Amino acid sequence: MKVECLKEKLEIAIGYAEKITSKNSTLPVLKCVYLEASKNQLIIKATNLDLGIEVVIPVKVDREGVVAVPGSVLYTFLSNIKNEKNITIEEVEGNLKVSTSRHSTVIKCFPTEEFPIIPHIEGEKKIIISAKDLVKGFKSVWYSASISSMKPELSSVYVYSDEEGLVFAATDAFRLAEKKVPLKKKLDFSSILIPFKNVAEIVKILDGKSDDIELRIDKHQLSFTIGDIYLTSRIIDGVFPDYHNLIPKASQTEVIILKQDLVDGLKVANVFSDKFNKVTLNIAPSKKIFELRTKNNDIGESLNNLAGSLTGESVEISFNYKNITDAFQALEADSIVLGFNGLNKPLSMRGVSDKTFVYIVMPMNK
Repeated sequence: MKVECLKEKLEIAIGYAEKITSKNSTLPVLKCVYLEASKNQLIIKATNLDLGIEVVIPVKVDREGVVAVPGSVLYTFLSNIKNEKNITIEEVEGNLKVSTSRHSTVIKCFPTEEFPIIPHIEGEKKIIISAKDLVKGFKSVWYSASISSMKPELSSVYVYSDEEGLVFAATDAFRLAEKKVPLKKKLDFSSILIPFKNVAEIVKILDGKSDDIELRIDKHQLSFTIGDIYLTSRIIDGVFPDYHNLIPKASQTEVIILKQDLVDGLKVANVFSDKFNKVTLNIAPSKKIFELRTKNNDIGESLNNLAGSLTGESVEISFNYKNITDAFQALEADSIVLGFNGLNKPLSMRGVSDKTFVYIVMPMNK
């Protein structure tokens, strides 16, 4: 194999693929990117068996062929070469020689026949959605998924369609995030469960793109195609919890507060939180009191009064600080609504006048 191409295009493509390579696999070829040169194009592939990617870039092919090289090594080399326009890569005696006008390196190759096949979903009905909408849905909820693989349906992002568009949801049983992404055209979209680790990598690749994405789904795989990028992810075979009854329809106590005021107040409170990240919220609407309290026996304690619009019954309830603050990345409104329904009942968080996102947090036990 021998090809010549623009260094910038190659670096970007290898960067996408390198993100997908398996970093801790006992199978060395999964740490590699697979390069296939033919018909004036270079196909760059990578997979960790859960997630796969193919990126196609235009190149000048002097000699067709395939190689598999460690993705991190190739990407690190390319990203550290500056002020170079063109680059040549060629197989030399079983290794890959990468050269520019001023730089040259040789990288050890691995047997290409050991590289797994990346599945292509064909013949299924396709779904078109903008990259911005898809990324917004994922970003709004994926942090709420469980990091444990004991219950695969909880370590995933649940995606399904309703009358207005797509709905994204995730939960680890202690908190729940739901984001509705309105679409102009109703989608015929089957519900799917995507591993949250895959979602994180998918977001890294698709974030910032504005084009439409073509989605295809079969029984075990989901694929995304945008421009010259093709991604495929394993789908989890499971049933997501029926969470709709957990979302309160009304609240006994309600606080409307500027998002930034709550962010700043929780930052101060967290300095004195204990090893469980416990923060106690005391709301007394009749006295116009909204307090954040934290105490750490080794450091000290903090009492912070916040200004807000308070209505309803008095309540004092504790939460994990991190479980509250994680939602701020998805709350786009300047003011947010906190809803309470007494002890041992979850806290609900929404943006004022925003019906597309809701976040539910279970309280901590006494």
